Amino acid sequence: MPKTLPLLEDVSPICCGALGNSATLDLADAIALAVRLKALADPVRLQLLAYLLAQPNQEACTCDLAPVVKLSEPTVSHHLKKLQASGILTKERHGMSVHYRVVPEAIHAIARTLDTGDWAQPVLNLGISSQS
Repeated sequence: MPKTLPLLEDVSPICCGALGNSATLDLADAIALAVRLKALADPVRLQLLAYLLAQPNQEACTCDLAPVVKLSEPTVSHHLKKLQASGILTKERHGMSVHYRVVPEAIHAIARTLDTGDWAQPVLNLGISSQS
């Protein structure tokens, strides 16, 4: 014969409250942020970016950057192209050399988004490709 069990009053606190109006990261901004973070997820690229940020005009030539990271110019050029493709750097040809410059808005957008979790602010899509 089945036994009837008493009902207990649930007095435990609610474990998960409503999230309210917390902003979310839409797909386009998520892709833009992921592409930039992927480009930065390399020690050499972080070194290159740190060096560029320390320059008065935040710009340098590949030939100046190779000795900084103790790598060949083609290898440094590869890393700089990844940063440029992500929208973190721009490049400009000066005669035979290519100068890379930091895009401050891209750095500020990443920092702002990660620091404040302000997903409502766009990550600043500069026409970057989600392929990298």
